[in-house]
Amino acid sequence: MFSKIGAPLAVAAALSVAAISGQVANAAGAGVHMEDVDFSFEGPFGKFDTLQLQRGLKVYTEICAACHGLQYVPLRTLHDEGGPQLPEDQVRAYASQFEVFDEELDDFREAKASDRFPMSNLETAPDLSLMAKKRAGFHGPYGTGINQLLKGIGGPEYIYTLLVSYHDAPDCAPEDFPGSYNSAFASGGFPDECKDEAGNHTVPGSWISMAQPLWGDDVTYDDGHEATIEAEAKDVAAFLMWTAEPKLMARKYAGLTGVLFLTVLSVLLYLTNKRIWAPIKGRKKH
Repeated sequence: MFSKIGAPLAVAAALSVAAISGQVANAAGAGVHMEDVDFSFEGPFGKFDTLQLQRGLKVYTEICAACHGLQYVPLRTLHDEGGPQLPEDQVRAYASQFEVFDEELDDFREAKASDRFPMSNLETAPDLSLMAKKRAGFHGPYGTGINQLLKGIGGPEYIYTLLVSYHDAPDCAPEDFPGSYNSAFASGGFPDECKDEAGNHTVPGSWISMAQPLWGDDVTYDDGHEATIEAEAKDVAAFLMWTAEPKLMARKYAGLTGVLFLTVLSVLLYLTNKRIWAPIKGRKKH
């Protein structure tokens, strides 16, 4: 179902450099814009889209896995309800493309469904297991209160925005300035030519040290879905949200059940209180 890992090491670089920062606001002046993506799992009644998770797994496997790992995610969970829900035979076939170190054998062996995803291949490439929970795309009034309850902290939005925000360098930048211009990455390099007299940035974002990871049509989806840059970024962002919160649906259902239970209990306690104290309150009136 999935092809072997063989993507260039630079293709997942944006997330590796982004992990160093985790900041979205540009301290030097010009801020960055976070795309408010409409994910299916948002809100108290939202849930993961199984096909989207399968597409995101494909993007991760063929692109991100060249550098990044998911060492906290068991491979067997790809079969779990609420996740990608791959058949067990496909999970075993998928696991077989990885190698894991077996301490008993003191050597590497073919991975099994009972193993976890491999670790990152590079020391500078962070593990992506919890990336969607470690990054906050929404700050200030957009990252607190009812908005955070309904839409979360914006981790998937941060990943999506970062991946789709590579642009040609602005005219103020010298041609030999190192890195790639990304309007959503606030903590990279920045040329003096793009600063005003007060030292503030005149353009949003900064220069990220790694090349653009997604270009569109990087993968061929099994369900025939279009593979634009935006579609690939949204799919892998949703998949990384699932790796960070694999029990998100169960927690939502448990929370909803708890709210309903407490609501019914409150009504019963109120009626019981009225029934017990009604005769006593009636006497006082007479």
